[in-house]
Amino acid sequence: MGRAPCCEKVGLKRGRWTTEEDERLMKYIQHNGEGSWRSLPKNAGLLRCGKSCRLRWLNYLRKDLKRGNISADEENLIIKLHNTLGNRWSLIAGHLPGRTDNEIKNYWNSHLSRRIESFIRRPSSSNSQSLPIIMDIAKLNGEQKQKGGRTSRAT
Repeated sequence: MGRAPCCEKVGLKRGRWTTEEDERLMKYIQHNGEGSWRSLPKNAGLLRCGKSCRLRWLNYLRKDLKRGNISADEENLIIKLHNTLGNRWSLIAGHLPGRTDNEIKNYWNSHLSRRIESFIRRPSSSNSQSLPIIMDIAKLNGEQKQKGGRTSRAT
């Protein structure tokens, strides 16, 4: 049977959010709070899907979000937590206030995983300060069994 669709796909805006839409969403949530995401777009006067509104609010518009580059301390913490927790991005984000799980996942996949792979292949070619942490992870990864799922590009 399944669940009913969240909205009528016909007539909805797609793509980039405008500043006017952002303002409408922020004003509505500040006035009414986070309620039913399915009914929010209609009540706020937005031609968007409820899921789109939820993701826009959670990942971009909340006041407690931390903007800017990820620091070296945050990188080291992400590496340590990824070693113990795996790809549980929401749990890792819980240790980094102001960062979203989506942001951490994207940063891991675009920066850190590749850097770690390059250190594992040739560990003596870099003078990075975070090298001991990465080398410990490389040793541990060699001892642990490979879990199922996607394989890396290197294999």
